Amino acid sequence: MSIDFENELNEAQREAVTTTEGPVLVIAGAGSGKTRTIVYRLAHLVQMGVDPSQILLLTFTRKAAQEMLQRAESILGRSLHGTSGGTFHSFAYATLRQNAMDIGFDNGFTLMDRADSENICKEVKDTLKLGKGDRSYPRKNTLLDMVTKSRNKELTIEAILEREAYHLSPYLDDFNEIADGYRQFKREHALVDYDDLLFLLDELLEKNEPLRNQLQTRYKYIMVDEYQDTNLVQARIVKYLAGTKGNVMAVGDDAQSIYAFRGANVANILEYPKIFEGCKVIRLEQNYRSVQPILDLTNEILKGATTKFDKNLYSELKSDRLPRVVYPLSDQTQARLVVDQILDFKRKYMLHDVAVLFRAGYQSFPLEVALTRVGIDYQKFGGIRFHEAAHIKDVLSYLRLVLNPHDLLAWQRAMDHIKGVGPKTVAKIYKAMHTDDEKYLAKMMKKHDPLKELLVELNKLRSTPARPASVLESVLAFYQPILIEKYPDDYPKRQAGLEQLSQIAVNYTDMELLLGDLSLDGDPEEEKRKENAVVLSTVHSAKGLEWSGVIIIDLVEDRFPSRKAMQRAEDLEEERRLMYVACTRAKEQLMLFVPSSVFNRASGMSEPTLPSPFIMELPETVYDRLNESYGGGLEQRRRPAASRPSPVFEDDPIEEPPSNPKASPKKLGVCEHKIYGKGKIIAYIEPNKYRVNFFGFGLKVIIGDYLKFL
Repeated sequence: MSIDFENELNEAQREAVTTTEGPVLVIAGAGSGKTRTIVYRLAHLVQMGVDPSQILLLTFTRKAAQEMLQRAESILGRSLHGTSGGTFHSFAYATLRQNAMDIGFDNGFTLMDRADSENICKEVKDTLKLGKGDRSYPRKNTLLDMVTKSRNKELTIEAILEREAYHLSPYLDDFNEIADGYRQFKREHALVDYDDLLFLLDELLEKNEPLRNQLQTRYKYIMVDEYQDTNLVQARIVKYLAGTKGNVMAVGDDAQSIYAFRGANVANILEYPKIFEGCKVIRLEQNYRSVQPILDLTNEILKGATTKFDKNLYSELKSDRLPRVVYPLSDQTQARLVVDQILDFKRKYMLHDVAVLFRAGYQSFPLEVALTRVGIDYQKFGGIRFHEAAHIKDVLSYLRLVLNPHDLLAWQRAMDHIKGVGPKTVAKIYKAMHTDDEKYLAKMMKKHDPLKELLVELNKLRSTPARPASVLESVLAFYQPILIEKYPDDYPKRQAGLEQLSQIAVNYTDMELLLGDLSLDGDPEEEKRKENAVVLSTVHSAKGLEWSGVIIIDLVEDRFPSRKAMQRAEDLEEERRLMYVACTRAKEQLMLFVPSSVFNRASGMSEPTLPSPFIMELPETVYDRLNESYGGGLEQRRRPAASRPSPVFEDDPIEEPPSNPKASPKKLGVCEHKIYGKGKIIAYIEPNKYRVNFFGFGLKVIIGDYLKFL
């Protein structure tokens, strides 16, 4: 049975499938048929007469490998029995089992799961007598996280803390001791964790030349999927298995490398042609998912990347509708406008074919409340649902008690942080409060200071009725030390969710209504339904998926890109790739929301924002701009007669950046930007933009009003 390359594959895919000798790198743009290309190449190799046992397919999930092999078998009409297809970890496990003595395990070894590893970290901590009496001491899962992140990124624990968890820095010495103890414990008990599988195989292949030669001889054709997601040790393993001139094909997209937090290193794919001599680079640029106007916008996003493989996605799917960039007056009105847009999409699409994407899980909280209020079902992926977050439940328990002192469940939650006060004691305290047993209450308050503080705070809040936002303000001040003590490992992240709760409360004058909207839990069984429920998802969780209508929210600095990412050039580049991934999820319609102000709880006011640099860089030719009017609707302003120039709007309600008298046209030299710092102006772009090379961040195109000329 011959394979129909002509009708089943485009020209670039055919080239990737039929180039079987030597190193190949396939840069597969979003929606370009990456899996189809791998499947047809598998089938083509076997049809050429290659023994299936000489093929090694490495993927990131077992399911992906199985699907590819099954599809290849379907094309061929025969079995691919003998082909080694699976994850890096499964391949490493099988190889290490056969060579256990060579890695120092004369009697074999036992592979641990995550729970085993966490328990060993705790045992090591207890043996070393660390954290005794410290209620804020990092939990066992956090101890393991620090150890595994350090290994996978091949950085010191100190570097990991500095970048990702600075609030845990006081425990640096303890983390290092536990990491050493964990390593020693595993070795003494012939135990291996998932990280060890890769690093032991790496060490084995480096030192055991006969085994390396044997594997290179056996696997004459190697294919690696999602190469942009490999970490340093995985890239080394591929190199050892293939040699520098082997028949190895890596498939991936540098522009979709978004897992640095797991250890993925984009340099692996960028430097692939240098590592493998004579490498042929093939670009898959025809997109089968999105209409061309969406791709025009995503191509512009990629233009700003400092290091990349150039690619220009195109599609035969046409549309007269441009993506839309929407400027709500504030993040508080953004949720309402997004709900309006979802209802508009509902007229054309099933709700499960509509997605709202965001950078961090907490950013969807106001939208979750708004959707619940109007009765629109939703499913959330990545980040916890608003009403399920433990710290949100904690704070709501206080609000419930201000409103209803008879709420036993709220009392149990509110006293959860008090040491020595369990459910039975809570029940006794509850009974004493409602039978005026002042003697028992006085005894318990004397014994437990936090209980006294809690009761005093609640009495104070009940005695001075105020707007929900004011009550919440007092509750959050009271709760802050409890938050830090109760959730020491990740309280900074949880803090962002509490800020969103404050923002939601500002819109309410009635506490009962606020609690009603916040406490409306969906039926847990409903979560299993995929039909007719809007998808809310972080961008990371959305990778590999697609929807007809996609809305991306909070496209302002400090939210997307995140505040952390603005501090390091490589992190900002990853945020750009996240933006690209988000936009390429859309098949027919794409809407980008850029709130013009964000509520600041500290000041009690909305403060102006800077649009995301990824929005600022977009030429006005690739989108239509809509502004929220003071009346609450959306207005698309009239354009001048010229073909899609920059949007000059009459009576634009959006606050424009302040005029900059130094921003004279075509002024070159040195300038300064609030986020990127100092840079050298390379070129002036009509009517008021500058291409600037920022030290540490590379080339950016910035509106002149946001630059200070030095």
